[in-house]
Amino acid sequence: MLVFFSIVASVIYKVTGLGNEVLSGQPVNDVRAADIGKLIQFLFSTTVFGLTGYLYARLTFRENPGYHLGLRAPVRNSFYLLAILLLLFSLPLEEWLGELNKRIPLWHWMISAEQDTDRQVEAFLKVHHPFDPVINVLLMAAVPAFCEELCFRGALQRIMIQICKRPLTGILVSAFLFSFFHFQFEGFLPRMFLGVLLGAAYWYSGSLWVPIIAHFFFNAIPILAVMYAPGAVAKNPSIPLLFVLLSLVIVVGLLSSMRSRSTTSYSGVYES
Repeated sequence: MLVFFSIVASVIYKVTGLGNEVLSGQPVNDVRAADIGKLIQFLFSTTVFGLTGYLYARLTFRENPGYHLGLRAPVRNSFYLLAILLLLFSLPLEEWLGELNKRIPLWHWMISAEQDTDRQVEAFLKVHHPFDPVINVLLMAAVPAFCEELCFRGALQRIMIQICKRPLTGILVSAFLFSFFHFQFEGFLPRMFLGVLLGAAYWYSGSLWVPIIAHFFFNAIPILAVMYAPGAVAKNPSIPLLFVLLSLVIVVGLLSSMRSRSTTSYSGVYES
C-alpha cells in the first residue's frame, strides 16, 4: 500500500506541478498547493493505513471480516465515555512525556523532518474557504482516527497479541510501532503512550469503535484550537508536576474501571 500510495502521489504531483512546493518543507502559502497537500494526506491515511487494515481482514477471515477487525458494538456503551475521558485526562501526563522526550538527543534529520511536517500541518489548517473547518476536522481528525485504528489496533494489535500470547505485551509492541510509523520522533513517547491507551480501550471494550471515537476527539480538539486560537497553542505552557501526578492517578483509575467492566479474554478472542 505504501508503494501504491507513492505512485499515486507522484502522479498527482507531476500533473499539478506542485510537488516541489509541497515536499520542500517550506510554508505552503498557495491555497491550491495546500488543497493538494490535504488530498495527499487523505490518500495516505486511506491507503497506507485504512486499506491495509481492510485487506488484512478480508484475507484473514472468510466470514464477518469487519466483526473480527473490531467493528462491532462494545460490551457496554459506557466504554465510549470512559475512553474519551481517558484520553482527555491523560493530556498532562502526555505533555510531561513530551518534555521528557525533548531531552533525548536526536539526529538533525529527525528534528528537521518534524519541523517540516509541523509547518505543512500549520499551513493545511489555515482557513481559506468557508467549509475549511469542517474539511480540516474530517481530513485531519476523522479519517486518520478511523484508518489508523483499523490498521494499528484492528489488525496489528490483534496480530501482536496472538504472537506474544499476552495482551499487555501485544498492546505495548503495537503502540511502539504506531508511534514509530508516524516518523515524528520528538513526540515519540507521548504518541506511544497514546497508543497504549487506545489499545487498552479496544481490548477491554471489545469494540474498535471505542478507540476510533476517542482518537477522533483527541485529534479534533487541537485542530480546532490551532484554527481559532493559534496563539494559545504556541505558548505551550509547562505542566505542574501536581497535575501530572493527578493525571496519572485518574488514568490508572479509568483503566481499572474499564478492566472491571470488560468481558474480553484471550481465549474468547483467539480460540472461539
